[in-house]
Order: sequence, then structure tokens, then C-alpha cells
Amino acid sequence: MSTAEASAAFPGYTRDTIDDQVVNPELYADEDEIHALFTTLRKEDPVRLMKPRGFRPFWSITKHADIQEIERQSDKFVNRLRTYLSPVEGEEWLKATVGDTHLFRTLVDLDDPIHYKLRNLTQSWFMPPNLKKLEERIAGLAKDHVDRMQDLGSECDFVKEVALWYPLRVIMQLLGVPKEDEPFMLKMTQEIFGPGDPDVTAATDHKGDDDTVVFSGERGQSVDLAATAQALFDYFGAITADRRKNPKDDVASVIANGMIDGQLIGDREAMSYYVIVATAGHDTTSSVTSGGLLQLIKNPDQMAKLKGDLSLLPGAVEESIRWVTPVKHFMRTAMEDYTLRGKTIKAGDGLCLHYPSGNRDEEVFDEPFKFKVDRTPNRQIAFGYGVHLCLGMHLARMEIKALYNELLPRLKHIELAGEPKNTRANFVSGLKSMPVRYRFA
Repeated sequence: MSTAEASAAFPGYTRDTIDDQVVNPELYADEDEIHALFTTLRKEDPVRLMKPRGFRPFWSITKHADIQEIERQSDKFVNRLRTYLSPVEGEEWLKATVGDTHLFRTLVDLDDPIHYKLRNLTQSWFMPPNLKKLEERIAGLAKDHVDRMQDLGSECDFVKEVALWYPLRVIMQLLGVPKEDEPFMLKMTQEIFGPGDPDVTAATDHKGDDDTVVFSGERGQSVDLAATAQALFDYFGAITADRRKNPKDDVASVIANGMIDGQLIGDREAMSYYVIVATAGHDTTSSVTSGGLLQLIKNPDQMAKLKGDLSLLPGAVEESIRWVTPVKHFMRTAMEDYTLRGKTIKAGDGLCLHYPSGNRDEEVFDEPFKFKVDRTPNRQIAFGYGVHLCLGMHLARMEIKALYNELLPRLKHIELAGEPKNTRANFVSGLKSMPVRYRFA
């Protein structure tokens, strides 16, 4: 697509700012804007070679079927070479700091066979048969947090008072981490997923330079992610030492004593494992919980339908996951030449899989911009697809369902009491504030 054609197809954008905007964290804080861009990309240029300022070029993949096609071929499109959108300067900083382009070595940063071996350590923990025994405990935590909401009176910020803390408490219990350490873990999570968000940078002790490349060649203050990573490694290093001496019935003990090819899991792999369970395991669920409730508030007919028939809860949870899609992208690198929709992707090219776009694909979802608690079928891909399908997806569904199951029957009325605000981040983002006014029955 030429510059002239792009300007015509993407009204409101000039030059190649289409490419700049798709990596712009500010745009992800405005749901209408980012979805307008993705909608036009799906229609006009679904496999587009992006060349944003300050970034290595990559192919932008916005169609549901194309995302699945790439993800199911994990041998042809790998994770390990480039997993996230990062400015070139950030990639060079990581190489100089840790020796490669990954701050951590988590499941999403690795490919088989090491990916499979690491995933297999905890897979059974996160499968429905094991989670079944946690249902009562999770329901109890859901009740505790709805009770807290009621105790706060008639108004609260649902994100800051409920949605952030409830899934964090679930994950911390599974890991075996003390409750008093939850504020630390929440802070670390916000720094990892929103290093350029002004609220996060204002609160952090790990301040980077004021002249960091934030996106598309623009500069500003960001979190010093190396310092955040070191704080997490120090914290979980102590937990590893303890669980190897005193193993318990928790996920931390499984990780600490995990064996890979007959040897104890490596320190960096263990620390990274804790980090992804502790951070991704609650931040994404928090975003869906609050984002789903926001849509129920905005769509009172759907709220009434769900409150009138709680058997619709599983579908409502799935629709909330589709709607919010908290993980905005993952990157892949082509290992061989590949043709997709007539475009030739060369070996070594990067591809960015835009999950929010796939979850609004008009060819897959009837009325994709309507929130429907009884949407059937719902082929959402917020959890990914193929070998990298989210390990914690069953737990996330269970948590969201438990909270809604506790909250909705007790609510007599709920409405917004202020403007909701989203995190400024292009990787993992969601609501960071949602003031609500309510009455309990």
C-alpha cells in the first residue's frame, strides 16, 4: 500500500503514522481509537509490513484466521528471537544488560523442546481436575472481596479496591506467598507491564532515564526494568531456597524442585517461571474482571439477562475475555519464507499478532462490537492458540466466574461514578481506574 493509498484508507493519519500508531501505548488507552485502526487494517491491509520509527520492521497480523495459522506452526514461527514489541534502543539495552533481547526466560519467551519441558512442570496444577479442589477456596476469596466492596459503602474504585486484589490473592495463595507481600507483587507487575505509564513511573523506585525511547522515536521517562527484574529475582530467590529445604503443597515448591533433563531447573528459568505466574496470572484476570463489569454497566439489558439467569455465567465470562483481550500482542519470527494473503514473509522477518483485532474479526464474530453474555459460538483467541495456549486460562475463567457469581446476585444497582481510565501500554493493558456507585440488596 502506497502512502497515498494509506492516507485514503486510514483517514486521520498522515504519512506513515499508521505504523507509528500501532505501537503507540497511548492509543491502547483509547479503545475506540485502537479498534478503529484495527478494523481498517483488517479491511484494507490485514498483512501489513510496518516500519514504525525507532522499531525494527515487522508484519502486522490482524485477522483471526491468520493469527491461528501462524500460531499452529510453532516450528516455522518462533518466539525466542523476538517476543514483544520493543524499540531498537530497548532491545540493544537488553542485549547489553542481560545478553539477549529477553529480560526473562518465561514460557512465552521460549520454544520447544525447552518450552514443553518447563510447561510440563506445572501443567497438571493448572488443569481442571486439580483446580476443582480449589473451587471452595476461590469462592471464599471472592466473597471476602465482595464483602469488602459492600463495607466500603456506596462508592469505590472497583479496579483499585476489588479487581486488582482478588486475583492477586488467588495467585499468591497458589504460590504460597505471604499476604503482606501482595503490595510488592502488585507494584512489580505494574512496572513490568506498564513501564511507560505516567502513573507507574511516578510511583516507582526503579526510575529509568528521563530520555528513554518510549515508542516511535519519542522519549520520556520509563521504569528501569533491570532494577525491577533484579528485585523480583532477589525475592523469588529466597523463596526457591526455602522451598528446596522445606517443600510445601504449592506451585512455588513445584517450580523450585522442578527437574529438567535430570537436573534442577536453572536459576534464571525458575525466577522467570515465578514471575510469569505471579504477574501475568493476576494482572490479566484483573483486567477482564473489571472490563467485563464495565460492559455490563454500559449494557443494562445484558446485565439484566445475566442476573436473571446465572447459568449464562460461563458465556458471560468468555465474552468478557473476548471483549477485553488484556494481552494485546505477541511477536513471532519466521524461520523460512512464507506466503500469507499474497504477501511474501521472508525468513527472519518479525510478525506481530494483534489479539484484540482477531477478537473483533467480522468474519468470525457476529456483531463483534456488541457485548453479548450469551454469544454462541465464541471463538475468542485472547488466550492464544497452539502450543503457547495460556497455561492459566482455566484458573482465570474460574476466578472471574466466582467473583461475578458472588457479586451479581447481591447487587441491586451499579453505575459509573467517574470516567474509567485504561493503562498506557501496548503489551498487557486494561482498566486502571473505574469509579462506581452501587447499592447491595
